Amino acid sequence: MSISTGFGEAQQWAQTHFGGVGLGDVRRARRVVRLAAGWARAPGASIPCLSQGQAYASTAAYQLLGHAQATPEALQAHHRQVVTRQLQAPGTYLLVEDTTELSWPEAAERRAGLGPVGPGKARSQGVLLHSLVAAAWPDPDPDPAAKRPALPLLGLLDQQFHVRQPVPEAEKAHPHGGSRPRQGRVRESALWAQSLRAVGCPPVGTRWVVVADRGADIYEHLQQCQAQGLGFVVRAAQNRALVAGTAKTPAGRLFEQARAQPSTGTFSLALRGRPRQPARAVVLQVSFSPALALRAPQRPGGATGKGEPVPASVVRVWEETGPGAAPGLEWLLLCDQPVTDFAQALVCARQYASRWLMEDFHKALKTGLGAEKLQLQTAARLFAAVALLSVVALALVDLREKSRLEPDLPAEAAGLTATELRVLRHQSRRPLDTVRAVYLALAGLGGHLGRKGDGPPGWQTLWLGRRSLRLLVEGVNMAAQLLDE
Repeated sequence: MSISTGFGEAQQWAQTHFGGVGLGDVRRARRVVRLAAGWARAPGASIPCLSQGQAYASTAAYQLLGHAQATPEALQAHHRQVVTRQLQAPGTYLLVEDTTELSWPEAAERRAGLGPVGPGKARSQGVLLHSLVAAAWPDPDPDPAAKRPALPLLGLLDQQFHVRQPVPEAEKAHPHGGSRPRQGRVRESALWAQSLRAVGCPPVGTRWVVVADRGADIYEHLQQCQAQGLGFVVRAAQNRALVAGTAKTPAGRLFEQARAQPSTGTFSLALRGRPRQPARAVVLQVSFSPALALRAPQRPGGATGKGEPVPASVVRVWEETGPGAAPGLEWLLLCDQPVTDFAQALVCARQYASRWLMEDFHKALKTGLGAEKLQLQTAARLFAAVALLSVVALALVDLREKSRLEPDLPAEAAGLTATELRVLRHQSRRPLDTVRAVYLALAGLGGHLGRKGDGPPGWQTLWLGRRSLRLLVEGVNMAAQLLDE
């Protein structure tokens, strides 16, 4: 069951993911379900809008978000249990991990409990949001030629809100740059391993693979994966020293070793558009190195190489460019399993490409659901709201994945209610017999033109289509009620 299963029935969907929330009072639990269902029906709506002009409902929602027991962990606890149960089934699962900044505009008074975010913005207020998202990986890959496999998103396994604190004066005044005082302060890099500890170990017969960008290239994080029996595909950021044998004999550097290997094959990838860089399709070369051992870095109380080395393979993915051209894309991927042929290297590369699901989640949370536009005045209320919105945001992204997973199934498998399907068929003037046809019709409501070169619809287009469909269904229901009067 992916996270968007039953999303069309918002109240039932919210009951599935939040119905078991324990906040000391059954009325608070019911309020959580109503609030989550409201955001599922109308992503991005304000709390007064969700309350439909009822002052009592708005007040109750604000009181809930400000309640001492309504912490992000408590609000997501039932949802995380639902996700964890699914991870017990045999198979391969990706645990995609990343951090993003959430910031809120300055108000007349600074919002209590937030910290500085962003470079050079002394008065900016926000938090670092570190999330761990679970997705099912097809095993075997149904179509290795596809640019990226569609993955069912299962939900959140862990989410941390890290508020940066000003550097203590004692640390600033330390003659050696504050190294000793800094040892007693919580480091942001600790968020990565902390998320893994919250997840635990995979059961026998399953493989959990941590997928992360360069921010996760941390010795303690890789060690934590090893200790818990977790696989990993992490993009390298450090040109680490390599060692060989029990004597830890120096064996060169990671980057030089990876770049010395010849290409063993190619695959295509569609790159998303970025500021001043349009979307494009590229052909990427793939190479791999034999098993390596990453030397332990220096740590307080321990010299360089004193710790145990981390065994890994490295897969290099790069774009060849002509002489004088700007450097192309390059990934140097650390993988826990031995890689001995192109097929294994390609799996690592495609698993890392799936990390972009996290980028889509962040965009859905900020753009689609307007998390950074919340006008709540304390950090506690903001974090509680973001905890609920995060689950809804993942469901929005999963709508796109579901549209591509099994497009030839009957239309009834698309996740719409019977009324929604009837209204969509009437509006599109087509029979809509398959999942693919249903999602294309939804995308048409969201502005997708469906031309040959337009490509498949994204989550934003599908979200806009579902919002339009919801309004159409509400109109149909209201018209039926008027006729019965």
